Amino acid sequence: MSLWSSDSNRPPRVAIVGGGPGGLFTAWHLERLAATPLSLTIFEATSRLGGKVCTASFTAADVRYEAGAAELYDYSPVGHDPLKDLVRQVGLPMVSLGGSVVFVAGRPIANLDDIVEAYGEEARRELTSFDIRARSGITPAEFYGSGSDHVADAAAGGRFAAMLDGISCRKARRYVDVMIHSDLATEVGETNCGYGLQNYLMNDPAYMRLYCIAGGNEQLMHAITARLAAQVRLGTVVTEVAGGPEETLRLCLRAGDNLQVEEFDVVILALPIDAFKRVRFAGTTLADAMRRHVEHHDHPAHYLRVSVLLDRPVPSLPGDDAYLMLDAFGGTCLYVESARDPCGSHGVLGWLLGGAAAVEMAVLSDEALVAAVLGSLPAPLAACRDHVVESRVHRWTGAVSALPGGWVRRPADLRHRPSPVHRGLFVVGDYLYDSTLNGVFDSAEHVADWVTAESLGARLSARATPFIKPTEASH
Repeated sequence: MSLWSSDSNRPPRVAIVGGGPGGLFTAWHLERLAATPLSLTIFEATSRLGGKVCTASFTAADVRYEAGAAELYDYSPVGHDPLKDLVRQVGLPMVSLGGSVVFVAGRPIANLDDIVEAYGEEARRELTSFDIRARSGITPAEFYGSGSDHVADAAAGGRFAAMLDGISCRKARRYVDVMIHSDLATEVGETNCGYGLQNYLMNDPAYMRLYCIAGGNEQLMHAITARLAAQVRLGTVVTEVAGGPEETLRLCLRAGDNLQVEEFDVVILALPIDAFKRVRFAGTTLADAMRRHVEHHDHPAHYLRVSVLLDRPVPSLPGDDAYLMLDAFGGTCLYVESARDPCGSHGVLGWLLGGAAAVEMAVLSDEALVAAVLGSLPAPLAACRDHVVESRVHRWTGAVSALPGGWVRRPADLRHRPSPVHRGLFVVGDYLYDSTLNGVFDSAEHVADWVTAESLGARLSARATPFIKPTEASH
């Protein structure tokens, strides 16, 4: 059975629920892959598109900062990077980001010589041994293809905490914990070895590099939106999804006080996993399938962003690093945001807290949070406390996954079509791959390939022309 009839006189009706990166990437792929026009509608519950890719501005001065996703991952050292190609295609300038310093107990550590000086030869041996095990567990090629059906889940088995427990030197273990904590956005006992090692190895330029978009990462969302023909309906909440195996899918929608029901041939849910809990799935078969999907992937990870505007530039760090790691709050990334987009007379610092600390501190007032993070500044930046003009806090509790794909990764088709009998219902999300923008780009491409292939199959079915659904995209 095809997703739609081959003799229909109307264009296929496709609904994308969610206007974050997953929804916009899916629309982008669909409009470029479809052999015939689609009637494409994006439903977004809030008043803006872009989701956790959010670039904001201070009030006291027209200076930007990243309120959400701080960077993009560059896989080009290993292979083709389609997301970076898209950034180039829409003409956005990129800025490379680097950072090598980890502050532990107020001491900066940037290399093995610093480790020896601070902690001795035992710590160096332990860290060298762990690094060898990490590289042996995941090669650059496996790192690049993470999430793909044709790449085994390298070193996936077991909890990451157990692997870290192999570092017997307490100070060496503390160094690794601090370095990876904010990237994981969870605690090491809540994820597996595969995902933990990915977040450790991302610090190695042989595996990947980091970059951002000059002027703000949200520009990518704006550039995609401007190039879409899809209808966008902001402030529209999808409260229910219904429909039998042989039927079109029905969406119950709420926009303000207005309630309505609309039918679609294909519905693509591009939502964070927590949002599925707020949608009713009608019918026992569909409800059970979506319940199983959520239970398998419900491993929330947490972020907390605190940004401050200074009345003067941030003092230069060694190597002009754009970020550094602090041992405060279990391990926190401190971005020198003005290093990526110089803004004249002002400076911008941004803290990224992750995991349990982010959850615990999210209940504090903004004022208390700002005071806490300013207190964590290392000595080279301590004077910045006296030059704060304005501060902002953004809470991203449960915004990403601590265990993308679940404890046991399912085949890509099952990940993206939770109810095989409801052939028109798909899901897209970074929680299915690796909790990155690159991962959700791959997820969106996989579903768009599938939908457009079946659309082509419907058009060719009268001639009995077979088609093969494209295999899963990799980075």
